[in-house]
Amino acid sequence: MERMQGDGELDHVERPSPLTDKEKVMIQDSWAVVFQSCDDAGVAILVRLFVSFPSSKQLFKDFKDIEEPEEMQRSIQLRKHAHRVMTTINTLVENLDDADAMASALKSVGRAHALRHKVDPKYFKILSGVILEVLGEAFTEIITAEVASAWTKLLANMCCAVAAVYEEAGWTKLSSSAE
Repeated sequence: MERMQGDGELDHVERPSPLTDKEKVMIQDSWAVVFQSCDDAGVAILVRLFVSFPSSKQLFKDFKDIEEPEEMQRSIQLRKHAHRVMTTINTLVENLDDADAMASALKSVGRAHALRHKVDPKYFKILSGVILEVLGEAFTEIITAEVASAWTKLLANMCCAVAAVYEEAGWTKLSSSAE
């Protein structure tokens, strides 16, 4: 069963504290292993998202009608989007010490999803949970509790930054005018 919160609403949460140097190293070290199979990991993340949260699939015209996880895994369009997701995560990981580069990447993603794709911001939070879940299951030897905590903090910061971009783009006006 799909659990959704805050349809169309922006969560107003405090931004998590910045990553410590130790957390940055844990994220970068674990990502170096994940990135070796990033396309497969990305596909696993999107398939899990679509199976666990079927409404998310409706945001993608090219594969919204695909029902079977095995068929999703073979979808060229899904694989392309999974690659874009993982490339964005890679950009964040590579720029953990460059706040401007991270902000630029997240602004681009946030604006595209808010304005062009009209994706509810709740999906970034949902996707973050799915990323943590899939990486924790697929990379048990490197995603320890401490590493998962660092990733949780990074993804929470990402969600806050994207939510700020949505607000800047006038998301609340967009969602309320559509009702």
